[in-house]
Amino acid sequence: MKFKSLAMAVAISAAGLSSLATAPDAFAQAKEQFFPVLVYRTGAYAPNGTPFANGYVDYLKLVNAQGGINGVKITYEECETGYATDKGVECYERLKGKGATVFQPLSTGITFALTEKAPADKIPLITAGYGRSESADGQVFKWNFPLLGTYWVAADVLIQHIAKKEGGFDKLKGKKITLVYHDSPYGKEPIPMLTERSKIHGFDFNAIPVTHPGVEQKAAWLQIRQNRPDYVLLWGWGVMNSTALKEAVATGFPRDKMYGVWWAGAEPDVKDVGDGAKGYNAVTIQHGQEYGAKVVKDVLATLHGKGQGTGPKEEVGQVLYMRGLISAMLGVEGVKRAQERYGKGKVMTGEQARWGYENLALDQKKLDALGFAGVMRPVSTSCADHMGANWARVHTWDGAKWVFTSDWLQSDEQIIKPMVKAAADKYATEKKLSRRTPEDCQT
Repeated sequence: MKFKSLAMAVAISAAGLSSLATAPDAFAQAKEQFFPVLVYRTGAYAPNGTPFANGYVDYLKLVNAQGGINGVKITYEECETGYATDKGVECYERLKGKGATVFQPLSTGITFALTEKAPADKIPLITAGYGRSESADGQVFKWNFPLLGTYWVAADVLIQHIAKKEGGFDKLKGKKITLVYHDSPYGKEPIPMLTERSKIHGFDFNAIPVTHPGVEQKAAWLQIRQNRPDYVLLWGWGVMNSTALKEAVATGFPRDKMYGVWWAGAEPDVKDVGDGAKGYNAVTIQHGQEYGAKVVKDVLATLHGKGQGTGPKEEVGQVLYMRGLISAMLGVEGVKRAQERYGKGKVMTGEQARWGYENLALDQKKLDALGFAGVMRPVSTSCADHMGANWARVHTWDGAKWVFTSDWLQSDEQIIKPMVKAAADKYATEKKLSRRTPEDCQT
């Protein structure tokens, strides 16, 4: 495992930012908010995990450079998971006792495992755009926060978008839609939603699993060649995504009929495919490439301009870098919100931070002030709603860059909410849990 401490980095860097360049003794005595950072910079998924981690860490550095969380300095420590659930649990156990504010597992498998541990340890989990879709129900999943969207939101929005292209939901009847998915808890998440939508609209839904890490897909694409679906949805990660695109080229499946989830729609997925990826689409978890965003300019000026950036300057503003940046921002803003209740300028416990995540109130004015104007929409959570937003867009690879090709799309809550409640109730029954009372929602 690879560990990296911001406090140590500050102590050894004489040329560090003035707001971070604190002597070790003084820093140790300062008020510190600890953020454990689960990463995978090695292994099969490193090309995708690394830019996310760099964006996440850069945002923590940026907050410190701007004075911390109302004067409270952030410290962090990385732990390498390799995208493996057992290593993720080891990292959690290793770091939870250091005053952990929140864990962001960056893995649905790790999320499933930590969901069992977080309530006893009183440490919240942010799973922005991944994890258990039913954990949007905060009345059962008190410690889980799938902020900005779940895989059911992604699947629902993709079907809406395809229906719009076809001229209406009635035009989906008789169509063939195939899901090529990573054979893991992550890849299986959209299946219930796609199955439900197929029943409603009468399209033929087929799901084809691909074994980790996804470099061997010939059998899957042979099925696609034989079945000739109208659309292929891709729920891949890492090398699986570029491999799928290469197989689509080889089998002649049109890329403009392929739609990836937001973990299959970033630069590492298309750059090695060349012009063969042109026309490929993916749903976004609100943002895309955001080179013009103010927060990106702030990172470049404040960190990279002074040699303090975490990764290469060129990736700042790319899709996965932005995802990491946004995830860190959500983590920080929850602490800031908690301080409004428990004491501005104080270090928040995991339990206090949990209240902050359950009461997020990031309106557009706040987002704009943070440098996210045009990047994302407001996020507002509650005891019942731990997701806080259900908007997405579709972007398309034009051969050189990602370009938005849809308006804002909102998932259909009339379909999703009953599914979430039913799945959450099932989980509660299995785990012998009761739904939270109104009194508990106030604590």
